[in-house]
Order: sequence, then C-alpha cells, then structure tokens
Amino acid sequence: MGKNILVAHGGGPTAVINCSLQGVVEAARASGQVDKIYAARFGAEGILAGDLIDLTDVPASTISKLSRTPASAIGSCRRKLTDADFPTVLETLRKFEIDCFFYNGGNDSMDTCNKVDELARKEGLDLRVIGIPKTMDNDLDLTDHCPGFGSAARYAALSAAELALDASALPIHVVVLELMGRNAGWVTAASAMAGRLTDCQVLTYLPELPVDEDKMLADIERCYAKGKGLLVTVSEGIYGLDGEPLADTGIVDGFGHKVPGGTAQHVTDQIVQKLGLKSRAEKPGLLGRASIPYVSVPDREEAYAVGRFALESALKGESGSMVAIAAERAPVYQSSLFLAPLAEVANVEKKFPLEWIADGNGIGDAFFDYALPLMGGDFPEYALLRG
Repeated sequence: MGKNILVAHGGGPTAVINCSLQGVVEAARASGQVDKIYAARFGAEGILAGDLIDLTDVPASTISKLSRTPASAIGSCRRKLTDADFPTVLETLRKFEIDCFFYNGGNDSMDTCNKVDELARKEGLDLRVIGIPKTMDNDLDLTDHCPGFGSAARYAALSAAELALDASALPIHVVVLELMGRNAGWVTAASAMAGRLTDCQVLTYLPELPVDEDKMLADIERCYAKGKGLLVTVSEGIYGLDGEPLADTGIVDGFGHKVPGGTAQHVTDQIVQKLGLKSRAEKPGLLGRASIPYVSVPDREEAYAVGRFALESALKGESGSMVAIAAERAPVYQSSLFLAPLAEVANVEKKFPLEWIADGNGIGDAFFDYALPLMGGDFPEYALLRG
C-alpha cells in the first residue's frame, strides 16, 4: 500500500514556491510509493479545517505549469499554530491517513514543522516531517541561501537599476525605493547593484544597522549635489538610533510580527521638509516577491530540487529535518542538498553580515560574490552616453 502525503505553504509566497510543490508532486509520482497527494488549502488554516486539495490525479500538464505560476497555487496563510490547535492538526493527519508531511515556508513555518514532528513522536504517530525552505528574506539558518531569494534579489537589482537610470536622466528629485525586509536586509542589499550597472549615485540602508537620520540626510544632500542623480534604497524595517522603526503601519500579522511599511515615504518627507529637495517614494511591494518575468533560473531550479529532495528523504525514512543548500562559488557555482535538524533552524534568523556593509550605506564586493550566482546571469549593459 502506498503512502499518503500532505504539502502545505506558510507565510508570504515567492515567485518560485510553486516550483517546490511541483518537485514534491512529480517526485511522488515517479517514486511509485505514493498513493494520495494532498495539499492544504491556505496552509495551516486548511489543516485545521480539514480542507485538503487532492492533487493525486491532477494532469501532469497542469502540474508542469506550476514553475511559471507566481504566488501560492494551493494558498498560504500567516496563522501561528498554538498548543490548542495541535489536537486538531493530529485529527486531520489521522483522518486522511497522512504518512509524510511537508511544510514549505520560512522561520515561523519551520517552527511549526518542528512542533508537528515533536507532537507526532510524542503521540506515537508514524509520520515523516520535512521542512522545505522558502523565503525571499534569505534569513533561514544553516542553509547557504533560501529558494525565493535569488529571484527577489534579481527583481530588486534590475528595478533599482531602472529607477537609477531614470533618476540620473532627469535629476530633479531624489528617488527613494522601499524593499521588503523586516529584520534582514538581503534583498535590499541586491538593489545596490544599481550602482554597478549605472552612473547614478546609490545609497542603501539595511535593518542590520541603526540609521542616524541626520547623517542620512547629510549623505543624501552630498550625493545629490554631484548632479548625477540619486537613488536611495531602504529596507522596510530600518530603524533609528532610538531603536524604533522609521515607519510603522501599526498592524501585527498572524505570527505576532509588526508589519512595517511607509519607510520610503517617511524618508521622502524628511528630504522635502529638511533639505528642500524634490523627492518621490517608490514601493514595488508584493511585486518584489511575485514577479515571474524576473525569476532567476538558478532559483527556479533549486526550488524544484528542494521539493524533490524533501519527498525522496521522507520516503527513505528521514524526519525532523529541513532541506538545506550547500554551495560552492569557485571556480563555478554549484550547489548540493542536505538535511538540517528542524530544532536548530526553527525561529533562528540569519542576518546580513555587518562586514559586508560599507560606511553604513554601501554594499561591499563580498555580497555580490555571494549573491550574483543566485540572481542568475545576463544582467543588461546599458548605454551610458552622458559621461
């Protein structure tokens, strides 16, 4: 008798999260060991409601489209499971006779995954639990990087370069670009690529360092005065010397995190009011994590691979682990997969290395050595005629 498997998505989707789902489904079908393939409709919410999608007989032609489909094809949520929820989780797992459970998500999702594994062991449930990494924030520990980051970084780099070209072509205002990253500045760091692709001045601020707003404004005024245009890129979660966010929506999400937002507008307002310069705020928001045209090919391929590896590992009897990526960058980029203990990954946040930040608002070469292979090649070479 074949095994029944369940896949769920947690947290904010990425441009490649469905590639991991495709990897799980296609590996399950190829194994000859899986009977039923279920997916939780809207993640943990679906598990609690017993609302599962049966993917067993979905045509292969439809499954193949997952790699070109943004967001989550099965639905996700930001529901943090509590102790009171777990009996219901067990009830659903038993009702559908689930043998293998895969949770595709970031830090909080890996914590949930770990708790499900611990509960199953305590209750004597024969369940294999494997976490599948996903986060554009790139802040999961023990893995070189996370599926979803490469594509979000590519989007940030190219969008910032396009804005930088516009800012330098009509240098009448300071352009401020806000990018996702509540506590980790990996994606915003990629926007500094604009300074390498264009002749525009670029300043970049990450949440790993507190921002001295007076110094920020002085640097903005100095760089703008060079007359080459100025792009300022900021993580949504940057905070001041007082430890408070520069901007705060006042909203708390389902995981208990404050929802940041409005940082670019705040900086823009300061530029206008205190420097007397024109400025405008730009914020791609969800486009930064869901854009298929900007998907990184290595990111797509690795997202698919971690899904397959998760399924294959569970069928070998592995449990209580997250699929992680090891990478070598010289002489050419290559990656491999391994299993990391969920208990060591859950709720551990990997921050951007401080030594990769130059002078508080620049990004050093070490980051680009790390990130460029993940972002994919073929960056454009622009015609820069003004000198």
